[in-house]
Amino acid sequence: MSAQGKEISGIVTSAQDKLPLPGVNIVVKGTKTSTTTGFDGQYSIKASPNDVLVFSFIGYRNQEVTIGNQSKVDIALGEDNNRLNEVVVIGYGTQKKADLTGSVSVVNVADAKKTITYDVAKMLQGQAAGVTVQSSGEPGGFVNIKIRGISSFNNTNPLFVVDGMMVDSPFDFSTGEIESMQVLKDASSAAIYGVRGANGVIIITTKKGKAGQVSIGYKNLFGVQNVARKWDVTNREQYQKIVTAAEQNYMDTTGIMIGIAPANDPTNPGYINNVDTDWQDAAFKTGTIQNHSLTINGGAESLSYNVNIDYFKNTGYVESPQDYERYTTTLNFNGKKGKFKYGGKLGYTKSDKENFTENLNSVIGSLATAIPTMPVYDSNRLGGYGGTTNSGQRAISLNVIGYNNVMDNTTERNRFIGDIWGEYEFIDGLKFKTDVSFDRTDWHNHIYNPPSDLGWRYIVNPENATLNIELGNTTRTFFNNFLTYEKTINKHKFDVLAGWIQEKNDFYKNWSRGTGYETGEISQIQNATTIVGGEWASTITTLSYITRLNYSYADKYLIQGNFRQDKTSLFAPENNTGNFYSFSGAWKLSNEKFIAAILPTWVDMIKIRGGYGELGNNAVGAYAYSPTVNAFVPYTWGGAFTGVPASGTIVTDIKDQNIHWEKTASTNIAAEFGLLNNKLQLSGEYFVRKSTDLLFSVPLPATSGSAGSIMTNAGDVENKGFEFTIGYTNNDNAFKYGISANFGTLKNKVTKIGNDNAPITLGPSRTEVGRSIAELYAWETEGIFQTQAEIDAAPTQSISTRPGDIKFKDQNGDGIIDDKDRTFQGQAIPKYSYGINLNFEYKNWELSMLWQGAGGNKVFNAVYRDLMAGQYGNSSTDILNYWTPTNTNTDIPRPVINDPNANTRDSNRFIEDGDYIKLQNFQIGYNIPLGNKKFIQKAKIFANGQNLWTITNYKGYDPDFINDGLLTRGYDRGSFPNPRTLSMGLQVDF
Repeated sequence: MSAQGKEISGIVTSAQDKLPLPGVNIVVKGTKTSTTTGFDGQYSIKASPNDVLVFSFIGYRNQEVTIGNQSKVDIALGEDNNRLNEVVVIGYGTQKKADLTGSVSVVNVADAKKTITYDVAKMLQGQAAGVTVQSSGEPGGFVNIKIRGISSFNNTNPLFVVDGMMVDSPFDFSTGEIESMQVLKDASSAAIYGVRGANGVIIITTKKGKAGQVSIGYKNLFGVQNVARKWDVTNREQYQKIVTAAEQNYMDTTGIMIGIAPANDPTNPGYINNVDTDWQDAAFKTGTIQNHSLTINGGAESLSYNVNIDYFKNTGYVESPQDYERYTTTLNFNGKKGKFKYGGKLGYTKSDKENFTENLNSVIGSLATAIPTMPVYDSNRLGGYGGTTNSGQRAISLNVIGYNNVMDNTTERNRFIGDIWGEYEFIDGLKFKTDVSFDRTDWHNHIYNPPSDLGWRYIVNPENATLNIELGNTTRTFFNNFLTYEKTINKHKFDVLAGWIQEKNDFYKNWSRGTGYETGEISQIQNATTIVGGEWASTITTLSYITRLNYSYADKYLIQGNFRQDKTSLFAPENNTGNFYSFSGAWKLSNEKFIAAILPTWVDMIKIRGGYGELGNNAVGAYAYSPTVNAFVPYTWGGAFTGVPASGTIVTDIKDQNIHWEKTASTNIAAEFGLLNNKLQLSGEYFVRKSTDLLFSVPLPATSGSAGSIMTNAGDVENKGFEFTIGYTNNDNAFKYGISANFGTLKNKVTKIGNDNAPITLGPSRTEVGRSIAELYAWETEGIFQTQAEIDAAPTQSISTRPGDIKFKDQNGDGIIDDKDRTFQGQAIPKYSYGINLNFEYKNWELSMLWQGAGGNKVFNAVYRDLMAGQYGNSSTDILNYWTPTNTNTDIPRPVINDPNANTRDSNRFIEDGDYIKLQNFQIGYNIPLGNKKFIQKAKIFANGQNLWTITNYKGYDPDFINDGLLTRGYDRGSFPNPRTLSMGLQVDF
């Protein structure tokens, strides 16, 4: 700070709410004399009467004031509706939003944070065009995110970068400490990340310390969760009627007299009429969710800090001990001493998750088909839970409540991250930065299946009781070095980045399995009768060189070029180097004088931009190119009985030693507009992404000596589509409002599979050249057979086909219904997705809504198929309208045990539209008037509703479900439905 001039002091507040603004930058124009406001908005600075003070703060319009004879200057900053002036974080740097040449979505973090979640990825649902998010209601469950489609048969999740650190598993980080989020969607913006950027990049910046008085913020919320909708399933009497009809039809069809199941026969002593379990009512309870966050911020220019302590807990809505609990603490620090800047990050997360355990079917699928004549509890069975019998109900039905209460399935995670960096400015604009980071996660999985009796097929005897333990850790270290230079010469402005990055990933896992435990025995590995185990370790190293050039002329023409070279140990030495590059440009037409002269006054900005680039993806595990051998195989020379024994070596698996990077080439072109003083902003974009040399397993020929498959580069995929965004903000009056919407389309096409383009069929999905990945592929129905004569005249289906069975369409006309008659029934990948944010403010009140949806896709409803099977499991009430000789006006086939006509084969009976629109979030808040209570800067109470309303024709629990099987997509086997959440919270800033 300059020692000349007189001392000027004052307070800086927000013109909207009159609250003090901490961290406002104040500069004496044309000098290096500067200061920032403290937490109370107060400042002081020395300046002369002729000096001009410039006040600037992110999100607010700059103000300039001439000192004159004033000694006290109070300023009220107005909000800046022009988000184009916003500074956004890009790969290894920052840039003004207006100067972006690549495809970067800047997420409105204030809107995103209204989604109550443990996972950063879930916050992005509906917030950015081209970004699709799928989640489930399982506490601590996986969230699936895709950016501009599917460009790999393996890893398709984007890269997350938190405060400059590349990270996996973003759910370990507190969502409350996020300050900004950017999504890099094309190669021209993500090429700087090379091999890690092919699936897009999500850059997250957390809150940093600000010089000034210590500030303390506290936020808490508590909510309840429940399942929004349920299946209509049969009760005891209806269930017994369906099963009895199925058994009678079986006897009539086959002549095999199996009789009626005793539990369903009123004339049998074993008849059950005193149990009528509604398994959905019994299992679905009210879950809870809570979050507490404490933030402490302060310091001086030499060292400022931000501490965040966060607690999150989510108990499940299924009657079981399953929950997710997480403790997170983070320290960010930064400072400046002359030309030297420095900073770092320390973080620790501990999480405990009680997992759900599946047995053949999903938890939710098993719950839906659980039979009503099975009780929840039975004190006569080991473990105290009910089950079925082969001699009574004949049903293999899992007591989901009992199974998940008897089982002990836990995961403990401890994660530590550390980062420290320093930057020195040698001369104006020339800076060198070095950065060292460390990220270690330790986990402990413990799965104990004790002796128990949950009925037929679910009995665990002591000799079969098992304990599985897995201990492991991953350690990732980075050593980054960057040299940057920025320079402005008249109308020419450029900045250059060059650097090199070293990365090392260490993985270790130790597993043990113990078998044989007595009832009540302590579940420790040493108590098992038999113990086996093993371990696995790997190391992956990467060396990268990067460079970037940004150039602009007269704020009209902008060019950016990126280059990155990656070398990795994942591939053989001759294939371990990948070169990735991009170039992009933009033209601000509105800054051209000859164009500005003819534009109407309500047009503020017009920009067109485009770019091309190539990225990579190393979607393989360690040592994937290196064959494994067994050097201790016995072999006898001269015959089995007379020869000489010797040891030999064989190849235990076959590897393609020439596997290499997957490659993605991306092209995009866009137009952006700012209208009405930039209150209205619009953009439209078209993109094409072509991914080649995709890695996946292809079957080996018999001549290879192996019946397995081999991982190789054998596929190509193309994704293309349009993206549109629109936003309008008006903060001019007491009633303030903002509306933003995004809409994206996607067309996915496979252009190559292996060397012969042979289709890949898995279940009801088929991947074929010329179509999208994993399109639904099934038989088509043509109604119900009414007479034996109709069956005799139709193509052959089964020798057991009878009136009341499904008639399937003979697609190829060969007179036989077989696998050749399956046809494509629609794509499983949504053709479009969208989100709409609405925000309203009036005086102290706030109201917001998020609507989100997707459509154009088909879903195979496997749960509905199981509920319509007409077997010994429970059924949908739809089946009550089944065909009989006196009820022929129906499309529901007769129930018959063993389904000899395969009525429940993969057919369009179970394929539904996946379109939906949801009121994902609704929040109302009230800012409490504080008067002169200076120790409290802000207090707000709010009520929040999540997943409140879904508009869809889908029969299942939730059309928004995890279906990322890649080659088996759109298959709903019973994902945990997203719950309806109602919560209240309090936010206080001291």
